[in-house]
Amino acid sequence: MRYKDLFIDFDDTLYDTHGNAVIALRETFEEFHLERWFPDPQVFYDAYWEANIDLWTRYSRGEITRDFLIVERFRRPLNTYPGRNADIANQTSPPWEGLGEAFYLDMSDRFLDYCASKPGVVDGAHELMDYLRQRGYRMHMASNGFHEVQYRKLEACGLRQYFDTIILSEDAGVNKPSPAYFDYALKTSGAERATTLMIGDNLQTDILGALNAGLDALLFNRWNVDPTESPKAPTFVAPTLRDIMTIL
Repeated sequence: MRYKDLFIDFDDTLYDTHGNAVIALRETFEEFHLERWFPDPQVFYDAYWEANIDLWTRYSRGEITRDFLIVERFRRPLNTYPGRNADIANQTSPPWEGLGEAFYLDMSDRFLDYCASKPGVVDGAHELMDYLRQRGYRMHMASNGFHEVQYRKLEACGLRQYFDTIILSEDAGVNKPSPAYFDYALKTSGAERATTLMIGDNLQTDILGALNAGLDALLFNRWNVDPTESPKAPTFVAPTLRDIMTIL
């Protein structure tokens, strides 16, 4: 085989992070009774996703800390006026002002608890992992996700057994796409650069990061992005997880 080791992204490559988070976000909305301030829940959901995408992008670049991210992704939607209940928005001092960091941390903790309990995976995930294990690949989870959540997600979705190594950015001290992350991953897993393939759904953090670190990279094109948007072309592109089996 051309490759012996596979670095595999977890969130939204194997684990349906987005789908599970949609459910968890609704549960969080209900627990904290955010209908007091958002009579239309979709307004809050949209504001959350806008903030979350921006913050994770900045986090992967090392521009913000983990602690800032988990507070800000809930603080920002609650402090964005458009679409809110007009009676509240017109008040001089809205009731969510002054809630403090503890409130947002509590909300984040509950949200992560809800997320970590969800078993949902991307279509074909178990089938792919069974196939790769039968083919004899060594597999290593390569993730920027938070330490206290990722292991719980792995157990919840039944994928822990497939991985020889769990490589988290918090342990590496740097995030994907930093070349230092991939150097750490190679050292930790014992993999060789020339015979290792990175598989992931994110064109920047997974694919460009791996390519810049001297690894081949397979884009799982779940989001139908244009691979030419990357300065370097992926080694392979697969529109579904099952298509990866035709490559490997």
